[in-house]
Amino acid sequence: MALGSRTLSGPRLPPARGTPTHLIVLCHGYGADGNDLIGLAPYWQRVLPTAAFVAPNAPERCPGSPGYQWFPIARLDPRETQRGVTQAAGVLDAFLEAELARYQLTADRLALVGFSQGTMMALHVGLGRPAKPAAIVGFSGMFAAADNPPGLGPDTPPVLLVHGDADSMIPVEAMFVSAAALGRAGAAVQWHVASGIGHSIDEQGLALGGSFLAMALRGMLRRAAPIIACPLG
Repeated sequence: MALGSRTLSGPRLPPARGTPTHLIVLCHGYGADGNDLIGLAPYWQRVLPTAAFVAPNAPERCPGSPGYQWFPIARLDPRETQRGVTQAAGVLDAFLEAELARYQLTADRLALVGFSQGTMMALHVGLGRPAKPAAIVGFSGMFAAADNPPGLGPDTPPVLLVHGDADSMIPVEAMFVSAAALGRAGAAVQWHVASGIGHSIDEQGLALGGSFLAMALRGMLRRAAPIIACPLG
């Protein structure tokens, strides 16, 4: 759970009722921290009342910023991004193992949610784990391995990608490229374009994400892959 001497930690929210039956891990974007995404949890507790939520701070401080980064970003170069997610994967993967052990849950009770750089991490780590999570939701991000996606098996979790068409930081085209690559590789992918939304999450995207998570964690979404990713909403 440590990268060097650093250990992942961040805000968490217990279930709205009862003992945790599921775990949602929220991975924030570049220059932010866990507080940036833990605010999504109360909205999703309406449809996931027995889920626990945790939003770890990324392992490195952002240069010149009070926030954190999963890995340095100089530009959105696919090769640099691929190296970055690969180097940072171990610390997030170990954190997931520790959190599942904390709640005595199996991987099929886990879902990963990412925003921006956190989406890159959620996709890379979630799809690469031997025991796959139940679902991955990515907001305003991209699939780092889109240029050379690995083959994915029948246990690949369903994926939802949500992106604003006014995003000036990561253009919406990155979502289409990512969705197509994931579909070709073997993932069941759905996507949604948020009209007029920049690098952020709007209410419709929030609602779609919650519904997707609830269905996936209840086993209502297929893991088998369509060749073509399809729109949602």
